Amino acid sequence: MPKYVYRFSEGDKDQKDLLGGKGANLAEMTRLGLPVPPGFTITTDACRAYLADGAVPEELSVQVTTALREVESELGRELGAADDPLLVSVRSGAKFSMPGMMETVLNIGLNDASVVGLGKVSGNERFAWDSYRRLIQMFGKTVLDVDGEHFSAALEAKKADRAVTLDYELDVEALSELVEEFKAIVREHAGIEFPQDPRDQLDMATEAVFRSWNTERAHIYRRREKIPHDLGTAVNVCTMVFGNMGETSGTGVCFTRDPSTGRSGVYGDYLVNAQGEDVVAGIRNTLSLADLEKLDPTSYEELRGLMRRLETHYHDLCDIEFTIERGKLWLLQTRVGKRTAAAAFRVAMQLVDEKLITMDEALTRVTGEQLNQLMFPQFTEGGERDLLTRALPASPGAAVGYVAFDNAEAVSRTEAGEPVILVRRETNPDDLPGMVAAVGVLTARGGKTSHAAVVARGMGKTCVCGAEALEVDAVAKTVRVAGRDIVLTSETMIAIDGQSGEVFLGEVPVADSPVTTYLRQGLDEALKQAADEDTRELVTSVDRLMRHADGVRRLLVRANADTPEDALHALHRGAQGVGLCRTEHMFLGERKQFVQNLILAQSEAEREAALSALLPLQKGDFVQMLETMDAKPMTIRLIDPPLHEFLPDLTELSVKVAIDRERGTLDPADEALLAVVRRQHEANPMLGLRGARLLLTQPGLIELQVRAIAEAAVERLKAGGSPQPEIMIPLIGSVRELQIARERAEAVLAEVAAASGFALDFPIGCMIELPRAAVSADTIAEEADFFSFGTNDLTQTTWGFSRDDVEGAFFKEYIDEGVFGVSPFETLDERGVGRVIELGVERGRQTKPGLKMGVCGEHGGDPESIEFFHRVGLNYVSCSPFRVPVARLEAGRAAVFFPQN
Repeated sequence: MPKYVYRFSEGDKDQKDLLGGKGANLAEMTRLGLPVPPGFTITTDACRAYLADGAVPEELSVQVTTALREVESELGRELGAADDPLLVSVRSGAKFSMPGMMETVLNIGLNDASVVGLGKVSGNERFAWDSYRRLIQMFGKTVLDVDGEHFSAALEAKKADRAVTLDYELDVEALSELVEEFKAIVREHAGIEFPQDPRDQLDMATEAVFRSWNTERAHIYRRREKIPHDLGTAVNVCTMVFGNMGETSGTGVCFTRDPSTGRSGVYGDYLVNAQGEDVVAGIRNTLSLADLEKLDPTSYEELRGLMRRLETHYHDLCDIEFTIERGKLWLLQTRVGKRTAAAAFRVAMQLVDEKLITMDEALTRVTGEQLNQLMFPQFTEGGERDLLTRALPASPGAAVGYVAFDNAEAVSRTEAGEPVILVRRETNPDDLPGMVAAVGVLTARGGKTSHAAVVARGMGKTCVCGAEALEVDAVAKTVRVAGRDIVLTSETMIAIDGQSGEVFLGEVPVADSPVTTYLRQGLDEALKQAADEDTRELVTSVDRLMRHADGVRRLLVRANADTPEDALHALHRGAQGVGLCRTEHMFLGERKQFVQNLILAQSEAEREAALSALLPLQKGDFVQMLETMDAKPMTIRLIDPPLHEFLPDLTELSVKVAIDRERGTLDPADEALLAVVRRQHEANPMLGLRGARLLLTQPGLIELQVRAIAEAAVERLKAGGSPQPEIMIPLIGSVRELQIARERAEAVLAEVAAASGFALDFPIGCMIELPRAAVSADTIAEEADFFSFGTNDLTQTTWGFSRDDVEGAFFKEYIDEGVFGVSPFETLDERGVGRVIELGVERGRQTKPGLKMGVCGEHGGDPESIEFFHRVGLNYVSCSPFRVPVARLEAGRAAVFFPQN
């Protein structure tokens, strides 16, 4: 019989695959002897079986009964008993944290009889009825799919009727009336009576958690975070402890360090006389842990000790949920806390300095994506700004956009190209699509551990919470600002600062971030410009981790650069060479006419004249590039695109010629040009006359480009430079293509070398962009000094896609349906394109074991793809100049994760 249920005392933190993150950590805390209420975990295996069969496995019910009776025996109470009832919570808990994406139900076991018993045994009737109304509300919404607005409206109406503003101001009579109203809502909208059998409640809640794995918001979150859809969730059944038993009770969330800034110290939210969902939902603005110290110093000191113990045990920033029940502290959850990019770098280095982790471990705690976030611009200091309000800075960054009030508006306007900021009273899990679409999130309620704050931090979105001066009306789509005669609408542009919590009316100018200043101008300049000690610590932490990554990485990092300006940007960011210089970009603008002259040439003399005109221009470009990249390798790809790209558009020229002919003003040159354009036109140019095919069929083209490279190198050598060009032939499919191209290139190099007296023994290699090239890499390697995998075209030719045609046509549906987890043009498709690359590497090195290999597609700057390139043994990656720092960091991380390479 498969084992589907584990007591908290049976597992540990390393069993996340089976017990989920929450269950594994509850088991670990239990094993450490920390104050965790008794309970058990239903495994992810059970969830997967349920999702596969559409029914709960028969063995599960039996095992739940056994585990439940053990808990009852341990506590001396029975689930839902009329006199002294045991109550439990049912919470989801997947392997990877998905805050707010799945379901939770509290107070399972309460019914019309046990609510009376709970009131008697606790001596607090109000608490008992408040707990019962919470159960019906959560159960109705979560398990029975009743719209939560029905319960919220009834609650608000009851408070208005009793002339109170806060939930806990309702008395016993009002709460008991509310229970009956809530049961009537369930009866009307779910078509059943609220279940009175405690075991039915438990089983139905468990199934609801299983089902919540496949909700739309859970799918959206997993797609964004690249979490596999087939993992399933565990279910944690935990004895209830109550934070809503009066002024000596409460609930909170704390972090062992500030997850927003990384600052060390006391950080968290607390609510008196409340249950956990009140903190996370953000429906009440919270107190700080400093307030808890004044209210309950004993519990506060115990909590601080447990926070230190857990951080020491996990060697990382911990996120802890806790409840205080009449002065007794209980821990309900811990996990390695989600944090902002700035906090990730600072905390990693703090832990190194405290000798809790090594520098290699510190590299595993930060990511290239986080470094990328730190490079985003920030609001400039000074200047005129219209400050609307100042609230809680929940997730740093600078965001400017139009106000959007709901998911539909945020998504549609973003798709139309407008930046939006999602503005809500408070967010809940249903708001995830809007949060994903928006550039930032602003809420009127909630603290730094509210749903909006936690999810925004996890996504790297700018977020400001608890802006109490804002009155948000989502129905009317207006925001009123206390003390201001102003109404914000969907046409209003606002700016939010996630570092300071400030909210401004209108646009605010932005400037380079301190980390960008560091990457471009060095540590000293960044420290000089740093505004405060937090910023100085951040910049120093980034510097230490980048230097360590550079020290341990095996992959070299080059840049794709076509101009000296691009090359300088790359060098300033740490590039070790140019991995792709696209020569066709040098033929655009005014030079396009010279290429047209070459195409239109009718005789050898006209062709030579066109080539002669292009030679000094191309040589001048290479002189500048080689000077900029002096003593560093520069891979120059010979012309790749089809020639028709240098000619006028066929349709436009046809229309012009037809009109001119009709008017009797036709220029014979236009007619001749149209004939050439028609001859050069291709139905599928991506697979037509381009790359090596073009070089071999257009007389003089290879010779022109190689001569320009060679003569530029000679000029640099005469000036005392150290040029290191590498000549790359694009779109090779056959060794014979490369052989012909190589012979012609070497002939030119030899001629220029003889004339100049300089040895010009430059490497000649090729791009691997076609599956045939990878499959036959063993023979192609005989003629190649290096391979460079062009993963953009290799993805197109492996999948049979034309990127320009398919991305807008059906990629969204492919991602929604799970064909892709993410676009294969963003992150390398390892199972398909990756295997083609592996084959090319393996076969190429069978022929030449030391053959240098790199990658020059967009994937060269993608964090996940870089890890793959490290594992398959490439020598370098080449990416956009602006992604060079990300590639450096990720190459270092790959070396730590996979040291065997």
